[in-house]
Amino acid sequence: MDLYKPEGMLIDTRENKQSLSSIAALEQAMETQKILEARAVVCDSGHNLIVDLGCCKGVIPRAQTVLGIESGTMRDIAIISRVNKPVCFMVTGFAQKNDETFALLSRSKVQEKCREQYLNKLSPGDIIPAVATHLESFGCFVDVGCGVTSLISIDSISVSRISHPRDRFRNGQQLLAVVKSLGADGRITLTHKELLGTWEENASLFTPGETVAGIVRSVEKYGVFIELTPNLAGLAEVKEGVFPGQQASVYIKNLLPEKMKIKLIIVDAFDAAYYPEPLNYHLTQGRIERWQYSPDSCERVVETVFGDE
Repeated sequence: MDLYKPEGMLIDTRENKQSLSSIAALEQAMETQKILEARAVVCDSGHNLIVDLGCCKGVIPRAQTVLGIESGTMRDIAIISRVNKPVCFMVTGFAQKNDETFALLSRSKVQEKCREQYLNKLSPGDIIPAVATHLESFGCFVDVGCGVTSLISIDSISVSRISHPRDRFRNGQQLLAVVKSLGADGRITLTHKELLGTWEENASLFTPGETVAGIVRSVEKYGVFIELTPNLAGLAEVKEGVFPGQQASVYIKNLLPEKMKIKLIIVDAFDAAYYPEPLNYHLTQGRIERWQYSPDSCERVVETVFGDE
């Protein structure tokens, strides 16, 4: 739902800026329980978040900073890490201190509504927007709405294997994901590779005889895997001095859909810090029930089947 976007997607909208323009506008937003966004500028010693509203300061008390902080399922690092970043909130009241008016805010109430009215109504296979918030070796944490986080495990990011999620994502990046499963505790698990195209869709971008750009992803005794796109890699013969992470120029020797293989020859491999190409999504909305990566002519079937659990 448009109401429950990942944090940061609302802050620069005209409607949001108008609601932060004056105390009177904030009072009106409080009456309608409108979801707003602004930048958290300080986490004080009591782990309350101070928010810059423009027309005045706002305070999110620790107990209202994040859903689960009172029960202990969320740690204080979830509060501290919001400093200098957009946070969503509802205005719950106003108070005065030293003749200064400040707004009382709640982020957890927004997250509770987001869960009840949006996240809990999702089904496996639903395509949703998300924003990368934190990268670990095992996966990418993303905001799926109003600061509620979910995980895309590293093996679900793309078909082409990567050494770390930073090979594909960066913090703050807007992306799409697919709901993989929904836990009884409300936890959502996501996947991403199903949006990046099948073997045939990716292989159609290449022709035998071409020399193209690639990235060395792994070096094995039997060959070197070169990524041509996030969902397509080919195998080249071992070449001395080639290491994972290097850029490469490769000659396409053959495409074998019945074996789901691409034979390559490494022309050159070198160190270069090129910025990752923007992701090319083949699916951007709706719901996936079944996704088959492998060509129909291939004996080996690689697929993902989504279903309610």
